[in-house]
Amino acid sequence: MQKMKWMTVLVVWLAAGNLLAQAGQQVLNSKDAAPLDAQREQRALQSLLKIAERLLTSAVDAMPADKFGFAPTDGEFKGVRTFGQMVKHVAATNHILAAAALGEEPPADAGDEVGPATVRTKDEILNYLNGSFAHLSKAIDAISQANAAANPSPISPLKKDEVTRSALVVESLFHAADHYGQIVVYLRMNGVVPPASRP
Repeated sequence: MQKMKWMTVLVVWLAAGNLLAQAGQQVLNSKDAAPLDAQREQRALQSLLKIAERLLTSAVDAMPADKFGFAPTDGEFKGVRTFGQMVKHVAATNHILAAAALGEEPPADAGDEVGPATVRTKDEILNYLNGSFAHLSKAIDAISQANAAANPSPISPLKKDEVTRSALVVESLFHAADHYGQIVVYLRMNGVVPPASRP
């Protein structure tokens, strides 16, 4: 008899849990909430964005302020950007692609992936970089919104029928990763071990 009582409690408990799960799913799939797949995509992209942001901002912060004008000269480095110019380029590209993902016009001060001329010091460049990651985060938050389309961007290889918010954010992350490798080279050439490589 006792065993039967516990079996009944278990069945009721499982049924109640199932009903709660279904109710929760209906709430998540309502017009005011993103579908589960979009939520997973947003969480994954936000995680990757945080990793990229942490790697880049810590590396940029590690470079002494008086080295932001450094550019390699030995070997095949003719005409390359200075350290500061490269960081501004990454940030400007983030802003341009985030704006496209949000259906906005590209920021006027992004200046063809160069960034604002008024942003010069280490602190100003770091603030500009941080702002660009915040802009990308906003684009990720908008992934599930169906009421506004992403814009194609002239700096993106994506064709008009291939452009999605997710694709533009991923493109920005690839671009940032490419430049992170260059930033690491610039740091090491100046005797600075990148924070991510320290014990």
